[in-house]
Parts: sequence; structure tokens; C-alpha cells
Amino acid sequence: MAANRPSEPTANWWRDAAIYQIYVRSFADGDGDGTGDLAGVRARLPYLVELGVDALWFTPWYLSPLADGGYDVADYRTIDPAFGTLAEAEKLIAEARELGIRTIIDIVPNHVSDQHAWFRAALEAGSGSPERDLFHFRKGRGPDGATPPNDWVSEFGGTPWTRLDDGEWYLHLFATQQPDLNWAHPAVRQEHEEVLRFWFERGVSGVRIDSAALLAKDPALPDFAEGDPHPFVDRDELHDIYRAWRAIGDEYGGVFVGEVWLPDAERFARYLRPDELHTAFNFNFLACPWDAGLLRTAIDDTLSEHATVGAPATWVLCNHDVTRTVTRYGRAETGFDFDAKTFGTPTDLALGTRRARAAALLSLALPGAAYLYQGEELGLPEVDIPLDRIQDPMHFRKGGADPGRDGCRVPLPWSAQGPYAGFGADAEPWLPQPADWASYAADLQSDDPDSMLTLYREALRLRREEPGFATTGEPGARELTWLDAAPGVLALSRTEGLLCVVNLAAEAAELPEHTAVLLASGPLDGAGRLPQDTAVWLRA
Repeated sequence: MAANRPSEPTANWWRDAAIYQIYVRSFADGDGDGTGDLAGVRARLPYLVELGVDALWFTPWYLSPLADGGYDVADYRTIDPAFGTLAEAEKLIAEARELGIRTIIDIVPNHVSDQHAWFRAALEAGSGSPERDLFHFRKGRGPDGATPPNDWVSEFGGTPWTRLDDGEWYLHLFATQQPDLNWAHPAVRQEHEEVLRFWFERGVSGVRIDSAALLAKDPALPDFAEGDPHPFVDRDELHDIYRAWRAIGDEYGGVFVGEVWLPDAERFARYLRPDELHTAFNFNFLACPWDAGLLRTAIDDTLSEHATVGAPATWVLCNHDVTRTVTRYGRAETGFDFDAKTFGTPTDLALGTRRARAAALLSLALPGAAYLYQGEELGLPEVDIPLDRIQDPMHFRKGGADPGRDGCRVPLPWSAQGPYAGFGADAEPWLPQPADWASYAADLQSDDPDSMLTLYREALRLRREEPGFATTGEPGARELTWLDAAPGVLALSRTEGLLCVVNLAAEAAELPEHTAVLLASGPLDGAGRLPQDTAVWLRA
């Protein structure tokens, strides 16, 4: 199959690419120590080629104490020994490229690990030192300085300030072990620009920017006030940073995708202007409930946002932070909200799986780039992690009320007969796998024509081979047209006579006129009607 894949995708490959997210720690264990690694990824490249993806996005693989799953980076130029070496990373990038698969890496610019050389030096240098200027150190409030410098709230809950023995406080919007960098300091900007060049020179094709809207802070670090510009979200200073990054990316033909959570469509679109980021993640679609009207609105809003700046949309159902799709869609509340996550939520996995299959065809039919989180192609559910095995700091920062994000990070099942469902040969995986995990194994699904894996392989093949699925990216181009349909039914056409119909209504739906059924997420009624929670691709 690799022979049919282009070794050098076009310059605009990112506009409609299928991009597979790899959480290295949980993908495949090559050395048998219970932790996924680069050797495991390299061994599974044939699987990824057969799946049919265009690029791999790696969550952080850098040296890290893993206080927050690798998003606490101690050295951006070093691969964590648990995953391998820099030489292995270079081999992986090159081998994947030979197979027609590009590499996107994660950059975490808002903060570093408290084990990073800069922060260790800042602690040692003490109050008022130039080393501390690279971060946000402040005196506390109150007569003894025992009150945090402001009233901000951490993204993980609680105060984002930690006090040192010398009395000063430092800012961390996430975990205590993740001190925020001071992006008003020129050394911080220069360091990250050099890191970008370091990885582009090693062959990566793109960079995903973590928490992209949080870097710049109001220099006064004021209390939060309704109606005022937000003190640390979506500040105007960010755009100069990303213009500088874009200039570097353009030198290497590299692309950027931002993690930008913003409710304001106009503010969101600013990040996608021609001299800034190429794309940004679409969280409105990801979090949308399984409801025809809400999904159509999310799709329309997304396309409208991007059309104003000529940028392609991105579509994703799940990632390493979000409840897995088959579980979410099997619940009474099918949307996603971090604040709503609780233990023991009832789930109908059969219903969730049926809807997830339909959602896969809907998302892959839309114009733009598609992101697929590892294990989604296997239909993996969210896992209830035993309390004594939870590692996610979000769980602990929220007082144990939130189950955290470990449930979507359980190591993948590769073979039904191998130890630990084929994830690794010797040691127990770093997160426990459920007793039935082997039933989802890739080797079982590979030979099953009705499996989730087979559905994804066929959908990605058609998406790649059918010209009607291409995204032109031309300003004003009509990439999608809605068709008249019954209430609860979504029907859309792309070019070249390609149709996608999804039935979210309670009854089976009539299909529009067509000459062929290309792919269906489940069996059609004998009369050619589309059952509830089923999607189909047609040729008109």
C-alpha cells in the first residue's frame, strides 16, 4: 500500500491532511519496560501506512519529569530517555517521511518544567536576579506577603501561585511544577525561535502549539476584572510572536497548528491570518453534543470563521485530554465540558460506538484537515482508572472530584494473544488496561470487515483517492453545500457528486437520489433507508 502514497506531498498537504495523534507513552512499548517509546512507533509505521494517515502529531517527547504527562518540559532539544534518543527521533522522522507520512511535534511555550535549567538557575539566584526575570516572580500581598499576588485561577483549579522559602511567589497557570515563562523577555522569544529551527532542521514538517492563547500576560499581573481585557488569555502581543514564528516556518516549509480555545470567532480568526498560524484546533465541533442542529451550527460557524482569513478548518472528535468518543456519545449528555467530568457516569457503549462510527464519517467528509487520536480507529472506550493508579495532576488539583484525563490515555491493545494486549512484552503498562482490552486489539479488527478499524481504513482510503474530498483553500470557494433533509438528518454535498448523510433522528430516513453507496457506518435498511445514528457516503 505504501507504493501508492506520494513520497513528497504537495506544499498545501496540510489543508486536507489526515493527521494521527500519537501519545508516545501509550502507543507501543518497544523495549518492554511498560512505557511506550519511539522504537514502538517505528515498529508500527506499517500499521499507520495501512491506516492511511498523512502525518503524525507527537505529544511532547522531550526530557520531562512527567508531572503533567510530558507537558512539563525540562529540555526541548533532548528526547526523554523513557522514549529513546534524539538519534531515534531523527530516524523515525526520516522513516515516516520515506513512507509518505510527515511529522508534527508539540511545542509547549507557555511554561517549562521546574526542572528546566532556567528555573533551577532562577531559584538559586534569588530575588531580584536577572534569572528570575525569565519567569513571573512577585511578592505576595498582605503585611507578611502570605497572600498570592493576584486572584487568578489555575487552569487545573486553585491558585496559580506557589510561594518559595524566600517569600516570593511564582506563577504557574497549570501544575505547580510548570512555571510560566515571561514572554515579554527577549531571551524567551529567542530561545523558542532557536528550538523551532532545531526541529525543522531535523525534518519535522509542522508544530502544534500548546495553550497558544496563554503566553502573553498583562505586565502588571492585575486581578481579574470583568469587562477589562483578559490579563492572560488572547492578548494582542501574541500576534507578533506568531508572525516571527511564521517567518521561520516559511523558511523550512513548516506549518503551525494552534491550540486556541476562544469563544469569540473574530478573535479566533486573527490567529489564522496569512502571516500567522496555518491552522488551529476546532474545539466547538469536538465538544458539540450529538444533535443535528447543534452539529450543523458548529460546522457552519467553523467554516465561516475560517473563510474570513482563507484558512482551512480542522475537525477532531477526541484527543489526549478529552473523554473518548464512544464513551461520550453513549451518555445522556453527549457534549464535552471539563467541568462536567465526574466518576461513575452511566454509559451505553453499544449506542456510543454506533454514534462514533457515524461521527467518523461525518468528520472525515468535511472540508479541511482531520485529526485522529490514537485508539479512536479501534473504537476504544474511556477507562475507569483505579484511584490508586491515577497520575493526572488535574485529578489532584481538583480535590479528587475530577477523574482526570488518564482514562483516554490507556496503552493501546495491539494483539489479542500477546502479553498486555500486545502493548509490550515484559512489564505491566504504566496505566492499567481493563480485563477486556484485548477484545479491541488491532490484529482482531484488521481481519473483521465490520470493525471500527476497517471502517477508518476504508474511509481514509476514499478520502485520499476521491477528488471530491479535496479542500482547495481558495478564498470564496464553495467547499460544502447543505441539502434539504428531514428534521434530525444532516445531508451535505462536496464536489464531484460526493454526498454525506447522517441520521440523528429517531426513525430511519430516506436517502437522497444516488448512483452508488461508497461507505456506510452501519447496515442500511433493506429498502435503502438510513437507520438511526448511521452515516453514509454516496455518489450522486
